[in-house]
Amino acid sequence: GIEYIDSYVFNKVEYIRFNSTVGRFVGYTEHGVKNAEARNSDAGILGQEQGELERVCKHNADLHYSAILDKT
Repeated sequence: GIEYIDSYVFNKVEYIRFNSTVGRFVGYTEHGVKNAEARNSDAGILGQEQGELERVCKHNADLHYSAILDKT
């Protein structure tokens, strides 16, 4: 399967991440935990992030797989 991860980094420290397998945001700092709670309570934001799995990952995976498979 394909997994979509959207990481947010500030000063080289990841403070929040969306993981499509988990289906929600996880915070890694105090600020990130607060942001994760807010984003996880917003169905629109969660839906938009889940949509990226279809829109970006699966679409591009199909293109890359066909390009790779055509060369074998």
